[in-house]
Amino acid sequence: MLADVLDLLACPHCGSELDMSGRTLLCDRGHSFDIARQGYVSLLSGASKITGDSAEMIAAREQFLDGGHFDRLRGAVADATEAPGVPEPAVLEVGAGTGHYLATVLDAMPGAPGLGVDVSKAAARRLARSHPRAAAVVADIWTQLPVRDHAVSHALSIFAPRNPAELRRVLRPRGELVVLTPTDRHLHELVDLLSMVRVDENKTARLGASMAGHFDRVARTGVEYPMHLTHTEVEQLVAMGPSARHLGERARADAIAALPDTVTVTASVTVSRYRPLSA
Repeated sequence: MLADVLDLLACPHCGSELDMSGRTLLCDRGHSFDIARQGYVSLLSGASKITGDSAEMIAAREQFLDGGHFDRLRGAVADATEAPGVPEPAVLEVGAGTGHYLATVLDAMPGAPGLGVDVSKAAARRLARSHPRAAAVVADIWTQLPVRDHAVSHALSIFAPRNPAELRRVLRPRGELVVLTPTDRHLHELVDLLSMVRVDENKTARLGASMAGHFDRVARTGVEYPMHLTHTEVEQLVAMGPSARHLGERARADAIAALPDTVTVTASVTVSRYRPLSA
C-alpha cells in the first residue's frame, strides 16, 4: 500500500518528501499526484521515451508465472535477498512487472514494505494487488527514481534493465542489489523456432562492466532446469516478453501448433548479489 512506503518516496520534480491527502500524494512545494483507483500512482517526471509492457503482455506473464514454471527462479531470488539482522528492511524492485518476484521476497521478509516500479501502467495495476505490503509506482528507471537517498535495504532487478547509479543512490550503504539475468541457454529450444529475442552470449561481461564503479559483486549462483510446457504455456511464455512483438500472432500460432504436445524448454539464469561501493 502506498501509505506504507511514503517514507521511501520522493517528489520526482523536486526531491521533496511526499505526504498523502485522500487520493493524492503531495509535496511541500505544491506538486501533486493523483492515486489511480487501482491503487498505483504515476511519479513520472515527464513523458517517457520507454515503451512499457502492454496489458496483453502483462496478462500473459501473470498466467505463465501463476502456473509455477518459474517458481524455482522466484525461490532463488528470495534466497539471495538476505535480511537477518537488517534493521527495518525495505525492498525496491525496478521493472517489477506483475510483482511476482517482489511478492515472493516479501513473503520471506515479514513486516518489510515493498515498492514496485515500472514504466507500464498495465504492470502497475497488477503490481498494486500483488501483495498486501507492496506499493506500485509508475516511473522511468532511466531518469531519477522517485525514491529517497539510501531509503531501501534491498533492490531487485529481475529480467529487467537497471540503472546502476540510481540503484546505488537509493540503497543503504550496507544494502544489497539482487540481479537475475538469463544465460544464453535460457529458452534456447524456442529461440529460432519462434523468432524469440536471443540472449547475447556476452551479457554477463556487459553486466559486470555496467556495474563497475557502482557495485561489488559478492555472490553469483546459476539456476538451470527443464520445464515441460503445453502449447498454451508456450504461447504465454512468448507473449509475455519482448518476443511478443517479433512474430505476428498467426505465424506464432502456426509455429506453436507444429510443436510436440509437450515441449521441454530450458530455464537458465544467473542470480547475482551486489553491494554498493563506498563513496
